[in-house]
This record gives sequence, structure tokens and C-alpha cells, in this order.
Amino acid sequence: MKKGSALADTDIKTYLGLFKDYQPLSTAFDEFFNKEFPVDPNLQKIIRFFDQLPFDHFKFLHELAHGLFRQRGITFNVYSNQDGQEKIFPFDLIPRVICNDEWRKVERGLEQRIQALNAFLLDIYSKQQILKDGAIPKDIVLSSTGYLPQLRGIKPPGGIYLNIAGIDLIRENDSLTVLEDNLKVPSGVSYVLENRRISKQLFPGIFSEVPILGTDDYPLQLKKTLLEGVSSNISDPLLVLLTPGPFNSAYFEHVYLSHRMGCPLVQNSDLIVDNEIVYLKTLKGLKRVDVIYRRTDDEFIDPTFFNPQSLLGVPGLISAYSKGNVILANALGNGVADDKAVYPYVPDMIRYYLNEEPILPQVETYA
Repeated sequence: MKKGSALADTDIKTYLGLFKDYQPLSTAFDEFFNKEFPVDPNLQKIIRFFDQLPFDHFKFLHELAHGLFRQRGITFNVYSNQDGQEKIFPFDLIPRVICNDEWRKVERGLEQRIQALNAFLLDIYSKQQILKDGAIPKDIVLSSTGYLPQLRGIKPPGGIYLNIAGIDLIRENDSLTVLEDNLKVPSGVSYVLENRRISKQLFPGIFSEVPILGTDDYPLQLKKTLLEGVSSNISDPLLVLLTPGPFNSAYFEHVYLSHRMGCPLVQNSDLIVDNEIVYLKTLKGLKRVDVIYRRTDDEFIDPTFFNPQSLLGVPGLISAYSKGNVILANALGNGVADDKAVYPYVPDMIRYYLNEEPILPQVETYA
């Protein structure tokens, strides 16, 4: 969306439909109704669209969306829920809108942040130069439960630790700000994709009138990203998605992404390691696996290397991984980079590795 130069007509008094009784909080920043915030004219179209909806119809659409989520099985498990009942993923009919100028800044900022975090992981599991130079506190990093010293010296193919990153953003006043980094086994993107799909069904008029960036190609882009590290000598690489199983809280997403990427969804019993090569058991025999998109946590991935009581891992997997015979995405050991005690030092990582100032602010934190 192209950002307007003039302040938008965001006075709540001008809206006489759905928003006529809406009262913005004086203590919070309002993305829709803020006289001091330049608003994209396309955002105004979205506000007007919703304002014209009768309340009863808005309520009907909310109930319809809820029914579509349940019908399509878009649910998640809550481990603390004693009855084991799956929950419908929360869905707000009113969208969060990020206009084009702001999105370009966010995109650049996320790329910068992920590059620095990947450089940090590559360094921490090799020379640890950032610690030797005193750019960040050594004791905080090495005492992190996410730091796995037994992986030091094992370099993932291409030095890529962060194939996928989940960076949580919140808005502080008029700026999107980093709340936390999720770098081990990020989850949740399937719900984003389904939210968009259902929004397009409920409000096709918005998508025909407003130039909104698409998300439909995300699964294929994800597959392309996961396969990028495979040797060019392999003509038909095999990617599998390794799930802990149907009792995992994000199992819907595992099924969803494997289907959309066109790759096998496997559990540990479907894989075997022989002579430091990972194979998938098929009806036609063993087939070599080149990339494992793992949704199993580090400590459970290989009972011969980490937790010997794990029933979710593949024995010998780390041996194959350390020899470069299989790509694990994400790489192991990323927990040290998304440790909450390490988080305050990410801006220092950006300055140290990239010689740049951080583009995105982050929540002020004290360690």
C-alpha cells in the first residue's frame, strides 16, 4: 500500500456505522483512529468497509469464521487443559494492517536481525570471537540452557542455522517493535495462512479493491528455502517433515505444511540411520532423506546423543547431521540465540557482525 502524505480522516465521529459507539482508549495507541498518525488511503478504505457492515451481519460473519475454523480442523492443543479438548485458533475479523512503507522497514529490519543472529550462532559454535572481544557477556551466553556445547564444531551446511525464524512484533506507540525471537522450532504460520484464506472468503470486496500482498505461495517458498542447502549433485532431493505426532500442540500445522509443500509427514519410526545416512522407510524400500524439517525439540531429536529416554527421536541422527549427510532445519542449538537473557544483546550483535545500527527497535529489557 502507498502511504498517504496527509493526515487521514481518522476522527471517530465521522463513522456512523459499526464504529459509531467505539471509544478509543486514551492510554493506548490506536492504529485505526489516531489524528497524529499518517494513514494510508487504502487503510481508510478498509476502515470504511467495516464501518458499513451492520452489527448483526458482523456478528454473523464472526460466527461463520468460527465454524469454518472448526470445520477445517484449524485447532491447537493446550497441554495444561485437563480435558484434552482442542481449541479453535483465535481469529479477529478486524485485520491488523501494515502499510507499504512500514512493511518495507519491517522487512529490512527482520532480514538484518536474522542475519546477525545467524552469525552469532555460527560464531558461538565455533571460535566464539564475540565473547573473546567482550562485545556481549560470556557468562550469560555459556550458562544459557539453550547453549549445547556438545554441538560446538558441528557446522550445518552453508553455515545456515536459521532456515526459519519467528520474530514476534508488538506496536509501541507508532513503531513496530521486536518482542522476542523464536529460533528453535518456530510454529504458527499455518494459522496466519488460514486466517488470510478465511478473510478472503468473508471479505472478497476488500481484496478486489485494495492491493494486499499475497501469502498463497508461502508453502512453496518455504520448500524452496529448505532445499537451498542441498548439493547441486542431487537431482531429486527428498524433504520430509518430522513431527512428534498427533498429540503435539501444533500437529495441525505439521499436517497442513507437509500437504501444501508436497512432502512426506513422518514420525521417528518412519526413519532409520544406516552408516550415517538417513533413510525413509517406504513400500519400495529405503529412500535417502536429504532435508528434515524438524518439529521436534533438540533434546528429543536423538536418544543416543541427547535424552536417552526420548521416544520421539531418531537414533544416530546427530551422527549423520555432523557428517553433513542430512540437513536439519532449523539447525540444532539455536536456543542460545532466543534465550530471554541473551535478547537484550541482539542490537550489540547487529553492530558487531554487520557494523550497522539496528533498524527495528526492541522492547527495553534489563539483564
